[in-house]
Amino acid sequence: MKNSELETMRKSFNTVKSRSSEIKDSPQVKRLEDKVREIKKYSIQHSDELYNQVIESFNRNGIDVEFAKTKEDAVNIIFDLIEGYDNKVIAKAKSNTLGEIDLKSNLADKNWNVVETDLGDRILQLKKTDNKPVHPTGPASHLNISDITDIVNDSLNSNVNPIPREIMELVREDVLNLLKNANVGISGANAIASEEGSCVMVHNEGNISLVSLKDLHIIVAGIDKIVPTLEDAISVAKLETVYATGNYVTSYINVISAPSKTADIEKKLLKNMYGAKKVAVVLLDNGRSSASEECLWCIGCGNCVVHCPVYNAVGNEFGFNNYLGGRGVAMSKFIEDDETCFESGLYMCTLCGLCTLNCPVAIPTNEIIENMRKLSSDVGFYPRVHEKIKDNVGKNDSPY
Repeated sequence: MKNSELETMRKSFNTVKSRSSEIKDSPQVKRLEDKVREIKKYSIQHSDELYNQVIESFNRNGIDVEFAKTKEDAVNIIFDLIEGYDNKVIAKAKSNTLGEIDLKSNLADKNWNVVETDLGDRILQLKKTDNKPVHPTGPASHLNISDITDIVNDSLNSNVNPIPREIMELVREDVLNLLKNANVGISGANAIASEEGSCVMVHNEGNISLVSLKDLHIIVAGIDKIVPTLEDAISVAKLETVYATGNYVTSYINVISAPSKTADIEKKLLKNMYGAKKVAVVLLDNGRSSASEECLWCIGCGNCVVHCPVYNAVGNEFGFNNYLGGRGVAMSKFIEDDETCFESGLYMCTLCGLCTLNCPVAIPTNEIIENMRKLSSDVGFYPRVHEKIKDNVGKNDSPY
């Protein structure tokens, strides 16, 4: 990342810190932290039981559900679901999981146009190069108003002024125009309620409504998103909102439990009113079943990278794909392999523990990283300077 982008990112992160500090120490948030921590621990420990239950719940609700062992499986399932739709435009909502499976590039290879509906993601999409997000809920936090103005004008052949509202309105108009004839929407989910078979999604922009109102709504979520009840799922969503945005609650919480229907004529059930005619959920493993339990507690708020001294120094070079910072490095071992984990910044981490201190569910990321360094070293992935130091110590009892 360029120095100017790092400076803008740090400024944006300071804004998040200031906003969230006003409420995260409140008694109600502390109670919510304790509650969500126990929800996540219980959910991971009883993942098989909850998985079987949610399959039954989805089937009962009329939601199609598929299991994807790998990211390639997930992409192939999506290809099968969208086959037959002639208008090759897809409305996409923000999702780290969709970034994990390289959805946009895979669909582009099949001539599908994936349109980001989240403003930050759309700005990065228009940027085209070096468009990796820097924060899970604020993907374009490293771009200042001048950068964004240039990106939008270059991409949309416009002459918008460097005024946030004017930029927002121009991008909104462009997105809505592109989505006029889209039949497919794709999103992730912040949490999935096993008992009810409900997918919970949080957003401020109202853009997930654009996605969920298409004929086919595909929801791709990791198996680690499954929690016991809808109340639990809402609690996870609320805590993520506090730490990601500094607000007690987001503008919108969508709960999707079935395709669109109505019973307003003699209480007879009629399908396909305004919303999706078909809802399909793809539950993704992709290494999660072999991941350490603590890695899967994450609720995706991004507060760890906001406070990480290494991330604030180097930006999204520290992390893997859409999974940023130390937790992203840890997940890369299970999603990919030891080599990817090493290359994602395994030895960048200072093990300072600020990520854990500022994590609402207290993920011990520094301890995970330390253990992974040992495992990585055992299979030959470590900085070569360490080998030189080892040789020097062996020769003259000095690392120099």
